[in-house]
Amino acid sequence: MLRAMGLRGVDDLFADIPAKVRSGSLELAPGLSEQEVVARVTEILSANRTMAEMPTFLGGGLYDHFVPASVRAIASRAEFYTSYTPYQPELSQGILQALWEYQSLICELTGMDAANTSMYDASTALGEAARMANRIHGGNIFLVPRALRWDRRSVLENYARGSGLTIREVDYDRSTGELDLSSLRGALSSDVCGVYVETPNYFGRFEEHLEEIRKMANSAVLVVGVNPLALAIVRPPGDFGADIVIGEGQALGNAVNFGGPLLGLFACRQEHLRKMPGRVIGLTKDARGNRAFCMTLQTREQHIRREKAMSNICTNESLLAVASAAYMAVLGSNGLRRLAAENMRKARGLMERIARIKGFTSPVFKGPHFNEFTVRHEKGYKVVHRALLARGVHGGLRLTRQIPELIDVALFATTERHTEEQHRRLIEALEAVV
Repeated sequence: MLRAMGLRGVDDLFADIPAKVRSGSLELAPGLSEQEVVARVTEILSANRTMAEMPTFLGGGLYDHFVPASVRAIASRAEFYTSYTPYQPELSQGILQALWEYQSLICELTGMDAANTSMYDASTALGEAARMANRIHGGNIFLVPRALRWDRRSVLENYARGSGLTIREVDYDRSTGELDLSSLRGALSSDVCGVYVETPNYFGRFEEHLEEIRKMANSAVLVVGVNPLALAIVRPPGDFGADIVIGEGQALGNAVNFGGPLLGLFACRQEHLRKMPGRVIGLTKDARGNRAFCMTLQTREQHIRREKAMSNICTNESLLAVASAAYMAVLGSNGLRRLAAENMRKARGLMERIARIKGFTSPVFKGPHFNEFTVRHEKGYKVVHRALLARGVHGGLRLTRQIPELIDVALFATTERHTEEQHRRLIEALEAVV
C-alpha cells in the first residue's frame, strides 16, 4: 500500500503533522499472551458478586427472568446475529418475517393497531412518544408522573429540550401510589399535547383509573408505559383508549447483562401510524403472488428523507426483538399467563412475609401490584440495605434519591427465578436488622 501511494515508510503517512504536536509513544505495558489475558480478566471479574451467588431483589426496571435455551439458540443463529438492517428485503425474508411476527405479538399484547420493530429502550421510546404527541396535537406541554424512573426522565428531558417541549410533573396519591387525579386535573390545559401514565407504575402498582384518565386528557394524546409481561394477565391499554403504548422489552427473553442492551417497545393506533418513528415491516406479495415481507413507511427515517423524518435515530434493537418474538412464541399465550401470574403471586407472598416483621411496612401503597412493591422501615432503609449486604443479600432500590420524602422506602422486586430458599434468606436477613 505504501508503494502504491509513493511513500517510503509508515512515518511518511504523518508527515503533515508537525513534530512538536506529536504525542510520542503511549507507554503501554508489554503485551500478554492469550492465556495470560484470560487469567487476568478472570481475576478482575472475580470481584463481582453474581445473582446466582447473591440473591438480588433490586427493583426499578430490569428483572431477572428465566430465558429458555431455545430462545438463545434462535437468536444466536448467524442469519439473525450478524444482520443489522435488511436494506435488500428480497434477500432478507427471514429477518423480515421474524420482525413482522414480533410486531404482531406486540400489537396483540398492547391492543394497538401497529408497532415498530423497536427503539433503543423504554427511555428513548418515551422521548419519541412525547415528540410524536407534539406532532399529533400541536401543544408544547407533556405531562409525566412525578414518580418516574430517573433514567426515563433524564432521556425524556434531552428529547424535549431540542424540540421545545415543556415537561411537567403530576404528583402521586400518597395512599395508593397511583397517579393523583386531582393533580392531573389541575395540570391539564389546551397546551398539553400528551399525558404519560404507567401500569404497573414505578411503585409496582397497577394503575386502576386509565379510563378516567383517558376522559380527563380529552384531546391530548394518552401514552401508556407498560411491563409487557404484566399484559399477559390484565386488559391491554388499547381497551382503555391509549393512543401510544411504550415499554421495556428486556423482560421478554433478554438477560439483565449489567443493564443492557435493552429493547424499547413502541405501538400506536392506526390513525397515528404515519407519525410513528422507527421501521415497520409489512406483509405483501412478490411478483409471482407469493407471500413476502418488506420494509415499509421508511420515509419516517433519516436514511430516506432526513429533513422530513419522524426521528433521526434509525438504529433499533432487531436482534433483541427477534429474541423477544422467539420467547413469546416458545412460551405461548398460556405460558405467558402462567409466568405473569407466578410473578404476581410471589410478590404478594413476599409482601405479606415482610409485613409480619417488626418495624417493616409492606407494601407502603395498598392495592394490586405486579412483581415489585415498596417496603418501609421505621429506622430508614439505608441501615437495612447495609445489613442485607453484610448477610449476602442484595435488597431493594432506595427511592429517596429521586423522591426525597420516601427516605425510609425501597422498591423490592421478585420473579420466578427466586426460590423459596432465597426468599427465606431475605426474610432472615430482614429479621436480623436492629
